[in-house]
Order: sequence, then structure tokens, then C-alpha cells
Amino acid sequence: MTSSAPALSYAAGSTDVPLLEETIGAALRRTATASGEREALVDLVRGRRWTWAELDAAVDALAAALLDAGLARGDRLGIWAPNEAEWTLTQLATARIGVVLVTINPAYRTSELQFVLAQSGCRWLVAAPEFKTSDYRAMVEQVRGDCPALERVVFLGDEDWARLAAGGTAQLAEREGQLAEREAQLSADDPINLQYTSGTTGFPKGATLSHRNILNNGYFVGQLCRYTADDRICIPVPFYHCFGMVMGNLAALTHGATMVVPAAAFDPVATLRAVQDERCTSLYGVPTMFIAELECERFGEFDLSSLRTGIMAGSPCPVEVMKRVLTDMHMEQVTICYGMTETSPVSTQSRVDDELDKRVSTVGRVHPHVEVQVVDPASGQVVPRGLTGELCTRGYSVMLGYWDEPDKTAQAIDGDGWMHTGDLAVMDDEGYVNIVGRIKDMVIRGGENVYPREVEEFLYSHPGVADVQVVGVPDPRYGEELCAWVRLKPGASLTEQELRAYCSGRLAHYKVPRYLVVTDEFPMTVTGKIQKFRMRDATIERLGLQPGRPTA
Repeated sequence: MTSSAPALSYAAGSTDVPLLEETIGAALRRTATASGEREALVDLVRGRRWTWAELDAAVDALAAALLDAGLARGDRLGIWAPNEAEWTLTQLATARIGVVLVTINPAYRTSELQFVLAQSGCRWLVAAPEFKTSDYRAMVEQVRGDCPALERVVFLGDEDWARLAAGGTAQLAEREGQLAEREAQLSADDPINLQYTSGTTGFPKGATLSHRNILNNGYFVGQLCRYTADDRICIPVPFYHCFGMVMGNLAALTHGATMVVPAAAFDPVATLRAVQDERCTSLYGVPTMFIAELECERFGEFDLSSLRTGIMAGSPCPVEVMKRVLTDMHMEQVTICYGMTETSPVSTQSRVDDELDKRVSTVGRVHPHVEVQVVDPASGQVVPRGLTGELCTRGYSVMLGYWDEPDKTAQAIDGDGWMHTGDLAVMDDEGYVNIVGRIKDMVIRGGENVYPREVEEFLYSHPGVADVQVVGVPDPRYGEELCAWVRLKPGASLTEQELRAYCSGRLAHYKVPRYLVVTDEFPMTVTGKIQKFRMRDATIERLGLQPGRPTA
């Protein structure tokens, strides 16, 4: 009698629903025809609204103005601004004429801004005059001389922008033929978006994404959320990132749903008020955003009963937080998405009708028209289900490459087309994927592999812990030890001894954090991704830890 070989950690998504083989501009026209009088965009930042027919016309006008100004197919236009209607208009207008939109992180400083503008070869930059404490005008002036391709900068709200928009409306009648001619030249496989990934070392890399990449990803994200034209999506996540512009704007566009912009940047009260006042059916956020909303002192004032679904993504979601989102926020059909900028971004997503334990403890199953597999990082072989390895993904969603960096592209995408994510994952027998950490975040203590996510999930059960992150720090005896960064609930206190006592007998000894840092906030990117390398560096400096040096 022979036993069958264990199933391998590989899954392919459904192909029952075909891919959209069209440009973003064509998809917008189709939606405007089908849902013209329905609301498309609500900008609560400035109190403005557009129907799909009005949005289509406004996009045409801006596209005509950009065309009249001489922007050619394949030219790059950067946008450096927080969430507002003009961001979405620019996104759709550039797509309509085949201009590549370079999305720039609002948190960037001058060195990062200069790098992105120069590396992408931007001809134009559309920017907010300022944001929070940053004077964008002054910062642009500082770097402009080092960006040889940059010909024109337009600041939102200035006369230059007003003339551009007004001029586009005036020119539209005479430019309609040219606009149609340009649209006819475009292909769904054309690059249309450059998104610079936030690297932990060195300068970011520009993931080059096509119409086909991001339009389909937004479409299938919306399909799995069961969006219809009756849905209203509250989008507090930033537009410059795939979460906002793809999972938000393009998911809405491909289903005729409404985009609701609650504020220029995330604000928990503004978000909760937008959900209530606009009767939003869907809400997006990274876990830290949902935590901030749930912990908001005014949370109980708002009626969130209109919510049905939404998306939590960007970083692993604490199980306890997910449970509260399901109950306290009425998001019974909330989904978890997993992905990365280089894959447009989503590769796996939970379904609205998945069993509760799958929805709160995994990142769902493979997306339509996508393949995923878990491989041994050393050998590259697919591992049996239930074992940990690196998650790889392949399909329409994989980027065209890193802009003008073929060597780095080859390092990320192998010869068979698999994008290597750098994330450690486990696939269960039903194909559900659980992300257990980053390869670079895995801690090896005395020869034992420790996945910080497992320890974090346990520590969330402590009654005084509001949020927690675990990092590895150097140790001369064990190689590495664990340090828990903890944000406490109001009125709570915690010492290292109390933490270790709580873990004793409930976690294997090598998983018990040796060090504790109590903090008010974690270092993170503007999209809410935790920067563990900064925690590690800060812990080493704070505790005076060095390899080969006693730490006791």
C-alpha cells in the first residue's frame, strides 16, 4: 500500500469571468453610458459632487487641455498631492490620452522627490501647493534644476490650473477628433502608471503598470466585494498608492459605484462622519486605520449601519481587530486583501461568504486569473501545503517591470514569470493563504525560526495591549532575541517582567520577548505599513545592543 504525495502549495484562480481587454478611458466611457446620472465622485474635502456623465465630461476637458499642451503618448506626468477630486481627474485624464501617471508619495522630502522626477523623466508635475507642514512650492523649486526632463509644474488651485481646466473645456469641441484619434492608438498593454515602492534601503523602484494590470485588478477586487452601482465606497486610504487609486477608484469605475473622499489625509472622525452622512456601504483601511476608528472617543456617535463590506489590507490584520470590525462596524462582508505594488496590487482576497475563521485568520484565496505558489526560498521548490515558504505570484497582474531597471526586474521576476514577494506564507489544504512574516523579518533565535506575526497575535490577547509589533535584535549568545513594541490601552501599564509572566507556559520559551518598548506610535509609511527596520535600529540604539557584546 502506498500513500499519495502531499498536495503542493499551488493554486490557480478562476477564469470564469473574462479579463477586461480595454483601456481605462474606454472603461470610463462605458460606465458613463450605463450609469450616467448616478453619483460617481463625492469630494468632501471641498464639498463637490459629480455624476458619471459629469465626471466623464470633466475628464475629457482635462485630457483635451493636456493634449493641446503637447503631452504625447508615453510621456510621464507626476502627481504630488493628497486625496482630492483633482487627483482622480488627473488619473483618468492621463489614462485617456496614454500619458503615464507617476504617483508621488505626499510624505516625500526633496531628495526623494528629485529622485522620482529624474528617474522617471517626468515632463510635467501636478502638485498641491502645500500639505500638512510641507511647502511643496519651495520643495519643487529646490529640486527643479536637477530634473532636466521637467518642463512644467502646475499647482492645484492656482490660476495656471484654472486656465488649464477652463481651456480644456473651451478646446474640447475642436479637440474631440484628436482625442478620439489618440484613444484609438492606445493599447490595454501600454504602461499607464509608475508607482514607486517604499524600499527599506536605498531609493525606491518604479513599478510600471499597464491599463490591463490595474483596470482588471480593480475590477476583480470589486467583483469579490460584490459591488454594484448601488455601492458607495469610502476611501480614506491614499490615492498615490494602489489601495486608493486601483482598489478604490478603479473598482468603483468598473462597477459604476460611488467614490467618497472623506478627507485629504486619514482622519478617523472625518472617515466615520463620511460613512454616516454619505450612507457608505464599503470602507477601506489598513489595520492601524480601523484601530484608530474603533478607539476614537466619538465612535459611538456615528451611525455605521449602512456598511456592508470593505477591505482591510496593507499589513497583517490582528484577529481581535477584525472581529470588532465585523460586529461593531457592521461590516459583516468585509474582505482581507493581500498584494504588493508590483502585482497591481492584489493576489489573494477573502470572499464575503467565507467562514468566519478563514476571514479573520487568513488573507483569503487566489484571485481570478492569477496563480500563487509557496516555495522554499533556498531551493525554489514548491513546498507541501501547511509548510512555510516564500509566496510567489504570476498572471496578468504582474508589473511590466521596474522603470528603466532591467537588472532589478530580473531579480524580482524569474524566468517563468513568477513575482517573488519576499513574504513568508503558508497555504492550507483548502487553498487559503496565511502571511506569517517577511523573509527579512524572520528571527532566528538559537537555531529556532520565530515568525513575529505568531507572537504578535498572541500578545494581542493581553487585556492591556492595543497594538503590538515584534522585531528581532542582535544577541551574542542566541544570535537574535525578540523585542516587543507595545502600544497600551488608556490607563494600562506593562513591564518586561509582567510581559514574560503573561507568556510563560503559553508560548514556547524561545518565542517569549526578552525586551519591551512601550510607545505611543510605530514608525510607518504614509500608507500605514509598519517599518520594522526602523524599530530594530531604534531598539539597538536605545538598549545599546551590539553583536558580540553582553546584553544582560
